[in-house]
Order: sequence, then structure tokens, then C-alpha cells
Amino acid sequence: MTAPLKLALVGLGTVGQGVVELIQRNGEVIAARLGRSVRITGIAVRDLTRARDVNVADIPVTDDAMALARDGDYDVLVELIGGETTARAVTEIAFSRGKSVVNANKALIARHGNELLAQAESAGVGIGFEAAVAGGIPVLKALREGLVGNQVSALAGIINGTSNYILTQMGSKGQAFADALADAQRLGYAEADPTFDIEGIDAAHKLTILASLAFGIPLDFDALSIEGISAITPQDIRIARELGYAIKHLGIAKREADGGVSLRVHPTLVPTEHLLAKVDGVLNAVLMRGDGAGPVCMTGAGAGRLATASAVLADIIDLGRSGAGIAPPLGQPVVGLKAVTIHPAQDAASAFYLRLRVADAPGVLKGITSVFAELDISIEAIQQREPREGDDATVALITSETTGQRIADAVARIEVLPFVREQLARIRVEHFEA
Repeated sequence: MTAPLKLALVGLGTVGQGVVELIQRNGEVIAARLGRSVRITGIAVRDLTRARDVNVADIPVTDDAMALARDGDYDVLVELIGGETTARAVTEIAFSRGKSVVNANKALIARHGNELLAQAESAGVGIGFEAAVAGGIPVLKALREGLVGNQVSALAGIINGTSNYILTQMGSKGQAFADALADAQRLGYAEADPTFDIEGIDAAHKLTILASLAFGIPLDFDALSIEGISAITPQDIRIARELGYAIKHLGIAKREADGGVSLRVHPTLVPTEHLLAKVDGVLNAVLMRGDGAGPVCMTGAGAGRLATASAVLADIIDLGRSGAGIAPPLGQPVVGLKAVTIHPAQDAASAFYLRLRVADAPGVLKGITSVFAELDISIEAIQQREPREGDDATVALITSETTGQRIADAVARIEVLPFVREQLARIRVEHFEA
């Protein structure tokens, strides 16, 4: 009888418990697909006294993750503690022992993945991180395997469920940002400190990984342009809807004409009829375009106990299949990844939505449109809201496609006009092919 695949589990939080639950629930199915059973031989936790809702009474549990990685009896180390310090240390210990690693750690991979993947290749072992991006959606596998014969020209994704939930609540209920965030925290969708989610850092970690797979480039988190959603108002969402758009927080990666790429995370106006505009709540979605397959859109649960655990187990089973070999997790060996120019956001072209509060006075629209004319920026749509007596007016417009730098120049000129009352709101507009 074939020996079981032995796992050392570092971390027994939400996802770790999900992994245990799925192994216990679906053990026979997993064994049939893998060709042998899966057995957890050791677990490391931070707090030995904390109650869990899975039964691990027959599994040795320790609070020394380093000792488990160094001395445990396992074939694959499953790192689910997050962070970068201890997580990296136990990963490197496993590699030094000739053991493979699976994690859900987008920050570790985005920031240190080039080094870790090189170590794994040198040791002849595997590392899997499907669960690091978009939870239960097998998007990395789709890029690495399903689209392997394609040149991917672009991808765009809703890859943070917290931000998507907040924008959905603001749109459907008219909530202010702070109120929608408080709801997300109450429901467990947002952390007590939501900075990583609402300021786009979490999405940027994920986009770093997606872009590396899509374009065959090294992981380079520091090159991304990142903008969060905290400045979005219900007024922007309402005006965008009236103009035929929804506001989504997207990670966007595009191959540019010069061979470089643009990598950016920011709020985006998306036409309401587009698939991405219809993905609401905590769901995630990733749209990819290959030259052979055309547009491919995948949507599903981007986080959660069992959805993320499902992705962890997919990697475990891939690594444990006898004779399957170890596929490079970024689609090719690290030495084959080719650095390209990563363009700053101000060079990236798109249309733009602008909203400004102005005095209710003659000549306002002429003053605004003359600035755009001088900079050769066309206006595709414009809306002026008539003020109540004594109030200021609101002007919103959508430009034709232009660069971020040219829009910045226009905004700088408009904001000093005497009738402008406050800084302009500025959001990119994207039209995707599917």
C-alpha cells in the first residue's frame, strides 16, 4: 500500500481549520484522486489554549513552528500563519530538508517570492501558493496551465473582497464609506485595522503574483502604483451610475506597446453592462485576455475558510501526485523570468472621470472646457447638477483616453480657477473587451 502524503501544518486559524475539515470530510475522495491518503502529522499554533472547532486530538500540536519545520515528519509543509518573518523562516527550513511548501501568503510571495522560488528550484522541491490569490478561484492554475499556449496581453481583477463589499454597500444602500466599512468589520469581512484592504495593499500583493505569471516577469511589488477606495463618495457612485458606470476597485496589468507593462491598483469606472461591474459583495473576479483563448473571466469566493482551504488542498494534491513532477509555480523557472520596464501610473492611458464643486456663476463650464481644449483632451460626457438656492454646483465629466500625466496637468490648472471650491475627484475609466 502506498504510504500517505504527510503534512506539517503551521497555523490553525480560519484557513488551517478549513484544511483540516476538508481532509477529514473528503479524505476518501482526495485519496482516490491523489493515489494515496493525506495525513497531518503535526500542527504548530501560536496559542495552545485556544479552542478550535475541528478535532485534532490525535495530531501532535506544538507552539514551536520552527521545531516542527526542522524536526517534524512530513513531506509537505503547509504554512498558514501569514506575515513575512516566521513564515519565511519555516519555509526556508523546509527547503533545506528537501521538503515542498504550500501557503496562502500573498505578502511573502509578492515581496520575497523571487528568492524563495530560486531556493525551491535549487533544492529540487515545489512551492505552491494558489490560495494566495482570489481564494477558491483557481486563477493561477488557469494562467499557468489553461492559458500556457497564449500570450496574455492584459488582466484585470476584483481581488479584494473587503473593498468590493464596501463599494457594493455604498452603491446599493447609499452608505458613506465609514458606515460601509463599519458594516464590513461587524460582519468579519474587514479587519479591525483595514488599511491593507481599503488602501489597496492586499490587492497589490495579489496583482504582483498575477502579473508575474501572465507576463513571465519577476515579482516586483515595489513597482506597482497603488490607490485605495477611502476617497470614494456615494455621490461619485451615484453619478457614475447615471453616466452608465459602476465603480470597482481593480488590479490592472497591461502589456504596453513598447514591451513594458503597467501594473496598477485603483478605483475604476467600469461600464455597467460589463461582467466585472456585476460582481458584487465579497466575491472576486479576474478577467484575462490571451491571444488564442480571447477573454476569460473567472469569478467566485475570494476568501473564506473553505474556499481558501480548497485552493491549499489543490496545491497539496498537485505536489503529492507521484510522477507528476513539479511544475514551476510562475509558469517557468525563476531564471527564465525577464525583467521589463514597468511604467508608472502617470504614463498609463485611460479615460478619466472628474468631479468638481464650483460656484454657480456664468462662464464656469467654458473655463473648465477651455483647459481641456488647450491640452488636447476631449470630453466624452458632462453632467452639471443645478444647485439649490445659495449652494455651489457640481460638475462631473468623462474624458477621452489620455495619460495620467496629462490629466494631472489639467487638474492642476482647473483647481486654481477662482470658481473651483475644492480639490477634484479623479477616477480612471476602463473599457474592457469582455
